[in-house]
Amino acid sequence: MFLYDDVFRTLLNDCTSLMLPVISHVFGEQYSGDEEIFFSPNEHFLNRQGGTEDEQITDSSFKIQGKATKRYHLECQSSPDSSMLLRFFEYRTQIALDEGLVRGNTLTITLPHSAVLYLRCRPSTPDTLRIRIETPGGSLEYEIPALKSQRFSLQKIFDKNLLFLLPFYIFSHEDRFKKYEKDAARLKELHEEYADIRNRLDELAEIARISEYVKCTIEDMSEKVLEHIAARHNAVRKGVSAVLDGKVLEYEAKTFKREGMAEGREKGIRDTVSILKNLDIPQQVILDKIQEQYRLSSEASKKILVK
Repeated sequence: MFLYDDVFRTLLNDCTSLMLPVISHVFGEQYSGDEEIFFSPNEHFLNRQGGTEDEQITDSSFKIQGKATKRYHLECQSSPDSSMLLRFFEYRTQIALDEGLVRGNTLTITLPHSAVLYLRCRPSTPDTLRIRIETPGGSLEYEIPALKSQRFSLQKIFDKNLLFLLPFYIFSHEDRFKKYEKDAARLKELHEEYADIRNRLDELAEIARISEYVKCTIEDMSEKVLEHIAARHNAVRKGVSAVLDGKVLEYEAKTFKREGMAEGREKGIRDTVSILKNLDIPQQVILDKIQEQYRLSSEASKKILVK
């Protein structure tokens, strides 16, 4: 579990902007992506009886500053755990106390918006966790939403821009690892799915929806999760790792796309040459222009001009 925590924190720190769509999805916000995120220290010291202190480390505590400023607290959990509620209560009350405000004889604390990311879930895993506090003045109850990464299809992740979940996508295949090891056809389908992930990330980087650094970080973190979760399944681990490393499998749709792009480029060059010839532009000028515009070699430019 510690490795998954490390991947979670690495994504938060190095690909901070990826959190905004996640927060919007979980809490119904409409963050545009231009908001600023400010992280708080993850280490908190909890007072115990007898004067001792325990150091607790939360997975994330941060503020998002936009039209309004809100504090959030997220935890990553590999599997549902009955102790999760106790830890949540300890973490979020300590976070609130860190920024508590005393005026006169009144202490005001503001609890952060909290959520848990479950990497694994069962049919019985609840969609929300609930904490109820009984006080002499009455009871208080609030819910903590649960985000279940296994429930998100690849299409949904990209449609909702939840790229933060991609390194954990392999969890949705975990219960089929043994079948993949014995069935080459199904293993190939898994490889092709990860080839599709890599191609989509490449396309997002090409149009500057994400930076090259974010793309590489997602791929690197995906590989770290893969190495851990598929440690005993060599075919799965090695095959998917090869795809993430850039040895992308060839498949029919990709072949058609590449051939179509090549044909379109060639037609564009021919049309440009035809227009320039009709304008009575000298041959050498035409050669220089298409060579520069389409980044062709001198020999390739001459062959096109002759056609």
